[in-house]
This record gives sequence, C-alpha cells and structure tokens, in this order.
Amino acid sequence: MWSYRKRLDRDLVRWREAGWITPENEAAIRHDAERGVRTLGLANSLAILSAVLIGFAVMSFVASNWQDMPRVLRLGLLIASLWTSYGLSGFFARRGMAGFSHAAILLGVGIFGGSIMLISQMYHMDGNPAGAVLLWAAGALLAGVVLRSNPALAFAMILVTIWGTMEALRLDKVFWLFLLPWALVSAAFYWQRWRPGLHLAGLALTGFVVSLGYRLNDGHAHGLVVAMGLGIMAASMAGERLKQELPALWSGSFNYGLVIVLAGLWALQFFENPPLDVFTLLAVLALALLIAAIFWGLKSGNRGALWLGYAGFSVEILAVYVETIGTLLNTSLFFLVAGLIVSALAAMAYRLHSRGEAQAKGALS
Repeated sequence: MWSYRKRLDRDLVRWREAGWITPENEAAIRHDAERGVRTLGLANSLAILSAVLIGFAVMSFVASNWQDMPRVLRLGLLIASLWTSYGLSGFFARRGMAGFSHAAILLGVGIFGGSIMLISQMYHMDGNPAGAVLLWAAGALLAGVVLRSNPALAFAMILVTIWGTMEALRLDKVFWLFLLPWALVSAAFYWQRWRPGLHLAGLALTGFVVSLGYRLNDGHAHGLVVAMGLGIMAASMAGERLKQELPALWSGSFNYGLVIVLAGLWALQFFENPPLDVFTLLAVLALALLIAAIFWGLKSGNRGALWLGYAGFSVEILAVYVETIGTLLNTSLFFLVAGLIVSALAAMAYRLHSRGEAQAKGALS
C-alpha cells in the first residue's frame, strides 16, 4: 500500500500538470486513497500489535504456572494454544480479514517459539541456544510458506539473522552457514512477490557482507568489502540496461551495494588509522563515489541512491572535518576543492534537469 501511495502521488502530480485531471478530482482521489489507508492500515497494525501482546500474555501465564502443571497438561496447553492461533487465522481469512489472519499466524509463531523454550526447560535439554532460535525460524518459515503469511516470513528472516549473529560471535569467525537459511527465506519472499521482504533480505545480506571486513584477514579485509560493494553496484547498473523490466531489483541492489562500499571505506578511513595522505585519498574516493551516486540517482530516478548520497556526503564531510581539525590549512584546502567540484556538478545537474524538462514539454505538446 505504501508503494502504491508513492506511485499514486507521482501520477497525480503528472496528470494534473498535463491537464488530464482537475484539482478537485485530484483532491477527491487523494481523500479516497487516504481513507482506505487509514482505516485498513490502522486496523492491521493494531491487530499485529495485539498478537504480540497476547503471545506474551499466554507464554507468561504458562511460564508462571509451569511447575504446578502435570507434563501432559503442559504439552496439551501449548499444542492447543498453537492450533487455536492457526484456527483463528483460517477464521479471519475466510471473512476477508487478511490483516487479522496474519496477526493470528504471527501469534502462533510466537507461541511456537515459547513452546521450544518451555519444553527444553521441562526435559532439561542443555544445548546451544542458537539452535533453538534456528528451530524457531524454521517454524516461522514453514508457517509463512504454507499459510502465505508475509509477517511470518519477515519474522523468520529476523530470527535467522539473530541465529547467524549468535553463531558468529560464539565461533568468533565468519559463519558462512548463515547464507543457507537466508537464501531459503529470501526465496520465499520472492515466491510471495513481497518487495518489503526482499528489502529485509537485502539488509540482512548487507550486514553479513560488511561483517566480513571485521572477520577475514584478522579484521583487515575492508578493502575486499569495498570491492564487493563496487561489484554489486556495477552489476546493478549493467542489469538496469539489459533488463529494464526489473527496475526495483536493480535500484535496490545498487543502494545496498552503495551502503557496503561506504561501510568499507569508512572502516578504512577511521578504523585502520591510515597515514594522512592515504586518509585524504580515501576521503576523496568516498566523496567522488557519493557524488556519482547522487548523479546516478538523478539520472535513473533512484531516490534511494539520491538520499543515500546526500546523507553519506554530509556524514563524510563532518567526519573528515573532525578527523583533520588539527591541520586547519589542509582541511580548508580540502573543503575548498570539494566545494568547487560540487558547485560545478550542481550546475551540470541543473542543466540536465532543464534539458529534461524541455524535452518533456516538447513531447506533451
């Protein structure tokens, strides 16, 4: 719904400027769309929150009375709570209440996770806590696939990321096995054609790639991270030219590649403590990359790249200033050169924008 609203906003402005709809019609369309988003979106959000709260309530009640119950009653109560949740999901689904149905599935997934912990305690199972998290993630993935529930799949990805982080910290090395369940949940997102889920998968993989810089080569593999990010960005730009029918895929992967490159360059600059000349070179490369990302965002309509470029440029400039504040002459010269370059690029961008506006008006006339 959020992506639909963004597209609708852009279309309404374009239609109004082209004279295809009146301001009154535009206002009526916006009011109708906003009303649907407010009522349905609020109801679904509250349903999800209620599922979380009820799940905690059920598990807290069971845990507080756990020792006073016979084992058969404990297991029966857990199983009954789990299947009641999934039964409610089917009840809501048949009545077209999709948000409430997903909330009930999420409640069942939460009860499943609590059941793992309580049963382990009941039978005194001593093991790796990360294994319990992985089992919980598997249950969430199964529920998400069988019941076609995007919230359950999102929760599965969160659990997989927690599991991978726990194992990496326990083993104190790169935990490559993380990529297997990550790929399974990502495939489920793709099967569901759920774009927010694919973005969640991209964030998880981005974090994994960035962590390689701190795990490989005794924590000094940030150059490899930069190279991997640049490769992702280059592949995205090439893909956008070859497969233009997949713009969301290429823009999203470009943005995640940009984040990976920036994370690697940041580590090289501020964690590796390079000499001043190397630091200056890395800062110039980072700023040049960010300016190129802004230019690409303007050219391709990738707003994510545009705002990442703006934010990254501001953070980089501030960090360079703080790092080199003791050498004021070099700092002022650096900012002067950077300011002149950015000014020239701003003039170039304005000319490109004006040319594009002229071409658009000519096409409409």
